[in-house]
This record gives sequence, C-alpha cells and structure tokens, in this order.
Amino acid sequence: MTVLGAAETFKRDWLDGFVTAYGRSVRKVPGAYGVLRREETERKVAVVIGGGCGHYPAFAGLVGPGLADGAVVGDVFTSPSAEQVYRTARAAESGAGVLFGYGNYQGDVLHFGLAARRLAAEGVESRTILVTDDIASGPADAPERRRGVAGDFLVFKVAGAAAERGDDLAAVHALAEKANANTRTFGVAFGGCTLPGASAPLFTVGESEMELGLGIHGEPGVRTAGRLSARELADELVDGLLPELPEGDGRVVVLLNGLGRTKYEEMFATYTRVHERLAEAGLSPLHTEVGEFVTSLDMAGVSLSILVLDDELAELYAAPCDTPGYRSTGAELAQVPLESTVDSLLAETEPGQGIVDRALTAALHVIEANEAELGRLDAVAADGDHGLGMTRGMRAAVAAARRAGDSLSTALLAAGTAFADAAGGASGALYGVLLAETGAGVQGRSGDEVTAEVLADAVDGAVTAFVELGKAEPGEKTMLDAIEPFRLALREQAEAGADVPQAWQKAAQVAVSAAEATADLLPAKGRAARLAQRSKGHPDPGATSFALLVTAVGQALGKED
Repeated sequence: MTVLGAAETFKRDWLDGFVTAYGRSVRKVPGAYGVLRREETERKVAVVIGGGCGHYPAFAGLVGPGLADGAVVGDVFTSPSAEQVYRTARAAESGAGVLFGYGNYQGDVLHFGLAARRLAAEGVESRTILVTDDIASGPADAPERRRGVAGDFLVFKVAGAAAERGDDLAAVHALAEKANANTRTFGVAFGGCTLPGASAPLFTVGESEMELGLGIHGEPGVRTAGRLSARELADELVDGLLPELPEGDGRVVVLLNGLGRTKYEEMFATYTRVHERLAEAGLSPLHTEVGEFVTSLDMAGVSLSILVLDDELAELYAAPCDTPGYRSTGAELAQVPLESTVDSLLAETEPGQGIVDRALTAALHVIEANEAELGRLDAVAADGDHGLGMTRGMRAAVAAARRAGDSLSTALLAAGTAFADAAGGASGALYGVLLAETGAGVQGRSGDEVTAEVLADAVDGAVTAFVELGKAEPGEKTMLDAIEPFRLALREQAEAGADVPQAWQKAAQVAVSAAEATADLLPAKGRAARLAQRSKGHPDPGATSFALLVTAVGQALGKED
C-alpha cells in the first residue's frame, strides 16, 4: 500500500493530527517536532524518548504519566536533529535532570549526544539509555553493536515508572540499564513497508518466504527462510530468544509486537504456541502484551520481546501509566494462564469401519484437493473463504461421525452438527442441515436396509429442509442449482430400480453438469448478488463443492465393504 500523505510534510501533518486528537493527554513543544505530557511536573526526572517517525505508538504515543514526559520526532526512519532534541528536553525538564532514551542508531546517538552536551553547558544534567535488544543485529558478546527495536517500549516503561515514583536521575538511569540488559527481541517480516509518497515498498518478500531478523527501518532481515505456519513461527521466535536470555528466576514479561500490517488475530494465533514454549522452558509470563508498540509503517511482520524480571523490575513494570498508545491500571503482575479452546471434535480420531466414514472421508479428500479452486471461485464475487470453510467443515464432520459409531443416522446427524459448527457461515448451516436431515431420513435402518428408494426419500426430506432454511429458488445461482437436479435424478434412478451405488453415481453426474451450467447464471442471493456481473462465466462455488462431494461419495458407495 502507499502511505497516505506527502513525503515532505508527513512528519508535520501526522504530528499535528496526533496532538489535535489527543490534546487531552499531550501538548506540542513550542517550535519543535515534539510532544509533552499535558500536565506540567515539578522536580522529577524528565524521561525524553524519540527517533524517526513511522513507528507509532513509539515514540509520541508513549508520552504520559507513568511513561515518557516528552518525545521528539524526526522524519520517517530518520533521527530528529540535535536542535529538536534540545528544545523538547528543555521543555520537559523540571529541575531533576533528563533521561534520554532511544534505539542504538548512529544518527540518534549523534544528535541526542549533541543535545546532551548543550544541556550540560547550561547546567542541566542528563543521562542516556541506548536500547540494544535486537539479537539479530550483533553478537551476544558485543551488545553495544545491537540496535533497539520493540524492546524500546519495555525499557521506557521501566524508566518512566521509576521517574514517576520520584527516583533521582542516577537511579532512573541504573534501572533503565538493568531493563535493557534483561531484554531481548527477535523479529520476522512477511512484506516490506512503503515510505510516504512512494509507490513501491522498500523491499519485497516472496509469497512462500519470510525475512528473519529484520529491523524497524524498512530494511530486510539477515536471512531469508520459507514461510511458516503460526505455530512454526512461534517456535522460530522462541528458539531464537531462549539461548540469549539472561539468568533469572523464571518471571518474564512477553511482548508480541506487530510491525504495522499484521492483524491482531494473526498475532493471537501465534501467541498460544509462544506461551506453551516458554512454559516448557520453565519461564512464567507474569504479563503479556500482544499488539502494536514499535511499528515500521505498513510492514507485515512480528517481533517477540522478552524482559526477564526481578522484584524491582516487576514492581516498576506493573506501575500504572496513561498514554495515547498504552495504558496500564497498575494491577499486580501475576502468572498468565495458558488458555485453550481446542474443540474436541477436531482431535485426531481413528478411521471407522462403516459406509458413512468411508463416504465422508472420500468427500473430505476431494474437498482438500480442491480447496484453492473453491476459494478462487468464491472470491470472484464474494469473500473467497468457501474452500477453507468446506475443508474445516468436512474435517469436523469426519471426526464427529467416527466418534458417533457405525449407526447411519447417528453418524450423519453428528456429522451435520459438527460441519455447521466448524464451517460457520451460510454454507456451514446449509451443508449441516443436508447431512443431518439425510441422517434423519434413514433413522433406524442399517446399511443393508437402505435401498435407493429409501435414500431418495431421505434426500427429498433433506432438500426440503434445505430450501426452508435457505429460502433459495432454482436459477438463483446457489447450491440448490446442483442439489435439485441431483435430487430429481436420484428419485428417477430409484424408481427405475437402480441399486444405491448406481443411482447415486448417475445422480452425481447430473449434479456435475448442473454445477457447470451455473456459470451462465447470475446470483440473486447473498453477498454475491451485489457483484452479480462479475460471476458471469464462473460456476457457483457452492454448487461446485456439492458436485465434488456427491461424486466422491458415489465412488465410495461403489466399493465393497
């Protein structure tokens, strides 16, 4: 994406908007690109943080009681000038000195250093904490060569709390140094960020790749690896950090930080495994942060930071703060429990012996093989999730049917309920009712007792329930445009005396042709109806998945028990 705003005015524009939006909490530094906490303070250490913009909520969003007293902002990924740092520090200073905090980047070191010298010439004492948490940017035996990334937030939080409780400058600085020494970060990127006014990202990442050990200034990582699942990614991050952590009693703060484009839901999906791995390693997360704290414009990626606690750091991290980008109530840190919402229906199950298991398993395999194509068809005029939903639904249906045993009716009812629950959405409910109502139609009968006529009656009942629930009519480009021809053909075959496998297979062939014919129709129901013309020439995804299912079931019925 292209970042909104003109490059030459981006810093001014967003900072003006930020102060306007959060004027109740912050105020601008006169004549500088900096912000201060709204209320003035007396005789406390002023914690002044800063760096280039593009990292919100770092740095301006972390200004407020309990955290930073001021923040100075440079251009995108560029250090603020010494003059800007000086003006901001001067405005924040209240008689107890200044603690400067920033990531270990050469431009920041030079300009903050010049500002500190100017303050010293005027009789204002200052100290500096250079954050060096990024393990990918330098060797463990030379931490001074490492850069500061998401660990900035953890270090600033400790320093701000120490200053807020009235510690003197030497004490605040010592605690910030301890927090930095106890913090480690490792990150990955899935896509580069785009500078304001630019039309292309600073770097790109292949769809099947990711960059390990990235920074926060648009640079790629130190090495490229294959794209991992959420669980595998968690392992990669934890494996990178565990050997680097300093000694402690096991208490830690854990920060899973989004870099600007990664969704919170994706980070939560990753965090469960992070927590599991840390617990296995004997660590106790007393506090967890999952969100955006130090970003890189619109970069896609995450970083994992761990702060190893002792009694003093735990007390300071738990202290309250109130800033636009982060608030804490000051609740005492406590062990964070590992929560699990794993559905027992999705657990591994042993294959069954009956025809229902054989038929549903065959259907599952064909849906898994065609998941991407079903998603592509659905994306033409809808949200593209039909293939994924069908796969989830079929996996749950197979597992539930196996648990239910070999009774036809009970297995199909369980499969229908599980399908609807796992797949969700309209398709989940409609496929669920088809399975469950077919099961109701064969209730009390064994496999040998189900003739083609009995099966046709059961399908008639299922389709009736389907229509009552979905309110669809033939010709509206829905699943019904394959289901109704299938139902009629199955009835015709049963009345002609065909056996079950033959009747079902003939009806499945009709369903396949009917599904293909939906390419000539325009949708009249659901979200696809709003983009009806787009779907012209493409078969309906629901009708297609139905044709795939009944074809696979027909093949399974044709095999001997």
